[in-house]
Amino acid sequence: MELQQLDMDGGGAAITTAAGAPSERSKWLLNSPDPPAPWREMLRSMKETVFPGRRKGKQQVPRTNRALLFMQALFPILKWGKHYKASMFKNDLLAGLTLASLCIPQSIGYANLAKMDPQYGLYTSVVPPLIYAVMGSSREIAIGPVAVVSLLLSAMVSKVVDPTSDAAAYRRTVFTVTFFTGFFQGLFGLFRLGFLVDFLSHAALVGFISGAAIVIGLQQLKGLLGISHFTSKTDVLSVFSAVLKALHHQWYPLNSVLGCSFLIFILITRFLGQRNKKLFWLPAMAPLLSAVLSTLIVYLTEADKHGIKIVKHFKGGLNPISVHQLNFAGPHVGEAAKIGLICALIALTEAIAVGRSFASMKGYHLDGNKEMVAMGFMNIIGSLTSCYTATGSFSRTAVNYSAGCETVISNIVMAITVLICLLFFTKLLYYTPLAILASIILSALPGLIDLNEAYNIWKVDKLDFMVCLGAFFGVLFGSVEIGLLVAVVMSFGKIIVSSIKPSTEVLGILPGTDLFCNILQYPMANKLPGILITRINSGTFCFANASFIRERILRCVTDENNIEESTKGRLQMLILDMTNVMNIDTSGIHALEELHKKVRARGLELAMVNPRWQVVTKMKASKFTEKIGAGWIFLSISDAVDASIHLKMNGLNTC
Repeated sequence: MELQQLDMDGGGAAITTAAGAPSERSKWLLNSPDPPAPWREMLRSMKETVFPGRRKGKQQVPRTNRALLFMQALFPILKWGKHYKASMFKNDLLAGLTLASLCIPQSIGYANLAKMDPQYGLYTSVVPPLIYAVMGSSREIAIGPVAVVSLLLSAMVSKVVDPTSDAAAYRRTVFTVTFFTGFFQGLFGLFRLGFLVDFLSHAALVGFISGAAIVIGLQQLKGLLGISHFTSKTDVLSVFSAVLKALHHQWYPLNSVLGCSFLIFILITRFLGQRNKKLFWLPAMAPLLSAVLSTLIVYLTEADKHGIKIVKHFKGGLNPISVHQLNFAGPHVGEAAKIGLICALIALTEAIAVGRSFASMKGYHLDGNKEMVAMGFMNIIGSLTSCYTATGSFSRTAVNYSAGCETVISNIVMAITVLICLLFFTKLLYYTPLAILASIILSALPGLIDLNEAYNIWKVDKLDFMVCLGAFFGVLFGSVEIGLLVAVVMSFGKIIVSSIKPSTEVLGILPGTDLFCNILQYPMANKLPGILITRINSGTFCFANASFIRERILRCVTDENNIEESTKGRLQMLILDMTNVMNIDTSGIHALEELHKKVRARGLELAMVNPRWQVVTKMKASKFTEKIGAGWIFLSISDAVDASIHLKMNGLNTC
């Protein structure tokens, strides 16, 4: 189509031809079938999760194969396991053993951070990885306890039940929270509610995790300094106040010497591993080696009698059944569900981010909804077998990847190795110093503080950086809950502001093309005489922004009319590009009706371009299409411009 030719050509035949094709295309738009009902969409999405191989039409899967597809969707190991080769097991075995060497001391340390007995950290590194291995789809992710979730549990559950006065009730509450965590995770995956994870924006998550890492580090001062009495609060001021008070009383410098010595050793091995990729096993083995050597030193020198704090009681054996410890009838069940929901969101966000980053390196796709189902079942079964909330660990996943893992069999090898440790070697861990556990946790924290990403956020979006800072300082000077609340509120505030006041663009045609673009972004674009083309940049046209959009468009009409009258004549048509509007409500329809009335009162015609499926369906249901006239709804801007030129020519012919 050449608009310049149509504008200059006075021949009626050419105009009729130009107007006929748009009329036919408009019928395609207006006669489209009704979209499926929301409940049908939800049912379809659930079927896609459970039966991913089902398709409508000729390629529909036979009924006899649906059971197999269901089992393969629920247990991906049945699909890839058929192609597993013995040659792959060598790499998985090496990766699993390397993973276990890092996992064992970290799990004990994270259990201590969660205010649980040390064996519960190891329990959490046995059952959840085994469940994920048969239900998960990531090949590299390493499952087990992680620092941030352990901090969440200790910070939030401690406010419900005091672990020092009633350790059994605290443990029962943690198991109940873990059950709710798994329940919500499975629910999110089954109903394809993965978007809920995005309530914590990337910027908010960077700030929250960085703040949590510093809080976790400060909490380790208790073990590193050998302090007996420490604050249960997590904010910086309370922790420093507790440390200063403890330093004026009895504390044991030997703990600091031992802990700092091995912390330096672990950091040196990490530096060597980063410099030489072939030494990847060195930083992975360093925590376990530190735990073994420090335990041996304490045992041989009887340092526990000279102020060195040790683990002491350590129950081994298989995971005991904890079904009877779940408490759904107590006074704290509501709090447990709330904490479970928060842990579900944080754990899923971390796990899916870790899984997708390593999946992209290997060149395969990771289905977030399936991962949620796997994580949900993993934590539900974990809560029944004395485990607390588990998720994907970035540091251990990086070790697993560097060790050359092929599949999740490395998780199975790790879990079996940890189980062997529980069965035969727990008595050897009696003399493990708490300062070493603190140093192991401290050594893992630098990877959680991402200064480069924070700087990138600052460069790209200043408002996002404010969200990042809000979450960071909320955790640091308030609490974990305040940090989360600040992160969510600021993220939602950003969404609300952009939704309430969306932008509108005036469009012009690029020279030599039939493309219409924003005249501010493309200064070379030319506005067409007598026509104002406006685009709404909002996914929804609803009660929150309907009045704002209507008034903004009317202001554009007024401004453009003044310009047109002072130059080439009167404005004749307003073309509203609805391409970006995916949905509309009754307030939006009402705003369009008012806009139509006011535009007509000014002697202009209103044309609408490309209303989306939901939008055009609601326009027809409200009979707005009848009010505006079916002939004023077009599939493209070019069609609307053709109609405007046709109208202009008819007006000239009438004159």
